[in-house]
Amino acid sequence: MAEAKYRRVLLKLGGEALAGPGGMGIAPQLARDVAEKVQRVRELGTQVAIVLGAGNWWRGKDGLALGMDRATADQIGMLATVMNALALRDAFEQVGVAARVQTAIEIRSVAEPYIRLRAIRHMEKGRVIILGAGTGNPYFTTDTAGALRAMEIDCDIMIKATKVDGVYDTDPRKNPNARRFERLSYLEALNMGVQVMDSTAITLCMENKLPIMVMDLWQANSLERAVIGEPVGTVIAPDPTR
Repeated sequence: MAEAKYRRVLLKLGGEALAGPGGMGIAPQLARDVAEKVQRVRELGTQVAIVLGAGNWWRGKDGLALGMDRATADQIGMLATVMNALALRDAFEQVGVAARVQTAIEIRSVAEPYIRLRAIRHMEKGRVIILGAGTGNPYFTTDTAGALRAMEIDCDIMIKATKVDGVYDTDPRKNPNARRFERLSYLEALNMGVQVMDSTAITLCMENKLPIMVMDLWQANSLERAVIGEPVGTVIAPDPTR
C-alpha cells in the first residue's frame, strides 16, 4: 500500500458535491460516494477534516439581489452548511467510519460546538471531523473558513475539491485550448484572480504558508493520489517549484 505524504488534510467541498437533481438539495448516494472516497484516504493513515459549502441550498448573492441584509443572507448560508454536514456524517456512519459534526454556531441538540482541541482529539482517534457553519461570522466564505480551520487544527494541506481538475488561465468549459497550471505561487494565483477560491482564503494561506491543492474530486482515485503526493490538479504554494 502506498504511503501518505500528508498526515492531516482539510478537505473543502462545495455544496454541489452533495447536490441532487438540478443542483439543489442532497442526493444521499453522492454523500455516500464522498464518504467512500474519504474512507480510502483514511486507510492510508491520513486524518481528515471537512468544511462544506451550501450552494446546493442557498446562495447569498440571490438574497442580496433582492435587497436582503448581508449578515442575514450569510447566516442562512451558515445554517445550510450544517444540513450538509449532518447528511455527510450519516453517510460516513453508513460506510462504517466514525464522524463528528462541529459547528461554529452552537446548535447543541444536533452537533458539537467547534472546539479546536476537541476537533484534533477526534481526528487523533480516527474520526472524520466535519466543520459546519463556516467561521460563524457573516462576510466570510466557506473557503476562508476552510483555510482558517486548516491552520487552527494543524493540517499539512488544504484540498479544494471541485468538478474542475485544477486552475486554468481561462474557463476550460468555454475555451478548449485553456492552459492548466500544475503549480502556482500564492501571488500568481491572486494576480490571476482565480475563480475556484476567494482571495481572502488564498491570502490567509499565503501568510501562514499553508499549501492549497485544487483538484477534481470525481476523477477515479484522485483523492488518494493527491494524498500520497502524486501530481494531481494544481498546487498553490509558497514556492511553486517545490
